[in-house]
Amino acid sequence: MTPRIVELKSKKFVGLSEEMSLVDNKTFEVWKNFRQHSKKVPNKLSQDFISLQDYPEDYFETFSPAKNFVKWACVEVDSFKEIPSGLGSLFLEGGLYAVFNFKGDAAKAQAFFQYIYGKWIPNSNYILDHRPHFEVLGAKYKNNDSTSEEEIWIPIKTK
Repeated sequence: MTPRIVELKSKKFVGLSEEMSLVDNKTFEVWKNFRQHSKKVPNKLSQDFISLQDYPEDYFETFSPAKNFVKWACVEVDSFKEIPSGLGSLFLEGGLYAVFNFKGDAAKAQAFFQYIYGKWIPNSNYILDHRPHFEVLGAKYKNNDSTSEEEIWIPIKTK
């Protein structure tokens, strides 16, 4: 499970967001609502969907499943000129990311993330950076399917 290290350029996203916690998880509702609006988004750069988490600065230092963060269901766009009613915009600052390829259903995700945050990062030459974390849900993504594939992008900086 060795990631690619990528210097990401800044990106623009359009989508829906909701403040939530892992205890009060509203991911399903956010995605259900966004899927209904996603076809109306002009200027899309690809057919990929982006699941993005914007965590408070101390989220991982004092982790609690009840701690709130902002979840986005979105797509990448080339401009913010036309944003459909009811959707929001997010500018993602560029920077260094560790990109992991994940294959499997949602039941395997928790162990995968525990490996990233509990083993890979502490034993790497990097620390977490305070920028959004996101997953690219591309053509091989199949919601809750054992053959599903996605990319997990974790913001990092050199120790």
